[in-house]
Amino acid sequence: MPRDPPRRLPDRHAMLGFFRKKKTVEPAAPAAGDSPSVDTTIETPPQVDVAAENAPAAMDAANLPAAPAPVAAAPAVAAAAPPPAPAAPVARAKPSWRERLSNSSLGLGIRALFSGNKPLDEDLLEELETVLLTADVGVAATNELVDALRRGIKARSYADSNALLADLRTRLRALIDPVARPLAIDPSVQPFVILVVGVNGVGKTTTIGKLARRYHEQGLAVTLAAGDTFRAAAVAQLQTWGERTGIAVYAQGQGADSASVIFDALQSSRSRGAQLLIADTAGRLHTQSGLMDELAKIRRVMAKLDGNAPHEVLQVIDGTTGQNAVNQVRQFHQAAGVTGLVVTKLDGSAKGGVVFALAREFGLPIRFVGLGEGVEDLQVFDPDAFIDGLLPDSLGR
Repeated sequence: MPRDPPRRLPDRHAMLGFFRKKKTVEPAAPAAGDSPSVDTTIETPPQVDVAAENAPAAMDAANLPAAPAPVAAAPAVAAAAPPPAPAAPVARAKPSWRERLSNSSLGLGIRALFSGNKPLDEDLLEELETVLLTADVGVAATNELVDALRRGIKARSYADSNALLADLRTRLRALIDPVARPLAIDPSVQPFVILVVGVNGVGKTTTIGKLARRYHEQGLAVTLAAGDTFRAAAVAQLQTWGERTGIAVYAQGQGADSASVIFDALQSSRSRGAQLLIADTAGRLHTQSGLMDELAKIRRVMAKLDGNAPHEVLQVIDGTTGQNAVNQVRQFHQAAGVTGLVVTKLDGSAKGGVVFALAREFGLPIRFVGLGEGVEDLQVFDPDAFIDGLLPDSLGR
C-alpha cells in the first residue's frame, strides 16, 4: 500500500516573518451560527466612523445631505393648558327711579302739556288740572296745587313755563316730604312685630318675603308667621321664601285660625330670641266685615303676650289701583290702625299720582315702594328720587 508523501515543514525564518506581520488577539466566543473554521487572527483595523460604515455603499460620504436639526420628542399626552380665567362679570347698573317712573301718566302728561311753549293762562291750568286728576293725584291735592299756581300766574311770578314747572315740582315735593319716614326697628323690643295687611293681589306675601330678606341680610334674626290661612298658596309661597333665606316660618294647615298661628309664632319667637317677626294676614276684600273683625282679634290676642304688639301695622297697596287704594287705606286704618304704607307696582303702568293722594289724605308714613319684581326693587321711599323720576327738572329733559 503506497504511503502519503511526507509533509514539508515551513521554513523557520518564513514563519518568524509571518508572525511579525500578524498580531494575535484573543478569540471572542463565536456567535451562534458562526462557523468554527473562521480564522480569529485578524489585522489591526484602522479607526473607522461607524456612521460612515453603516451608510449605503453607493453614496459618497461627502455628498450626504445635512442632518436635520434635532427635534424634541413630543410627550405622549400633552399637558392640558390651564383654562382661561373667566371674564369678570360686568356689573349691570340698577335702573334709576327716572328710568322706572318716567313713563307714568303723570310724567308723560306734564311733558306733553308744556312741550308747545303754551302761554301761562287759565287754559293751561285747566289742562294741568286734567293731567293731575287723570294721574290719581286726587281732587283735594289737585285743587290745592292748581290754586297755588293760579295765584302765581296772576302775580306774574313765573318768567316762563320752566319757572312754573319748577314751582310745581317744589309743591309736589312738599306734599310727600312729611310722609317720607323709613321704618325703624327698635332693637330694645324683641321681637319687634310687623303685622302686614292688605287685599289680595297687591303683592302682600311677596313684599313680606322681600322685607324678610332685607332685614336678614342686615343681620337681624327674622321669623315669619303664615297668618293668611285662607289661601294655601300664600302659606306655600311664604315657606318658599323662608327656604331661600334660611328663615323660620310658622304655619298651620289651611283654614286654621289666623290669630292662633300668629300667637304661636310670637310665643316661639320670644323663646328663641328672634329680633323681628313679620306676620302675614288674610287678604279678602276690605268690604268684608269678617276680615276686619279678624284683624281686630289678632291685635287682641297678641296683646296677651305683648301689650305693644304689633309695633308696626304695614299696609301694602297696589300703585296701579288709583283711588281704590285710597278707599282700602281708609278701611284698614279704621280696623287695624295702620302705621305705615308700602306702595307696590309703581313701575310700568302705574299712574304715579296715588302717592300724593295718600299723603294728602292720611299723612301715613310711606315706608317702601316697589319699583320692580326683584328683591332689590323694594326700596325705601325717597321723595327726591320720586319727584325726579316723575317730572323733568326742565322742559328739555
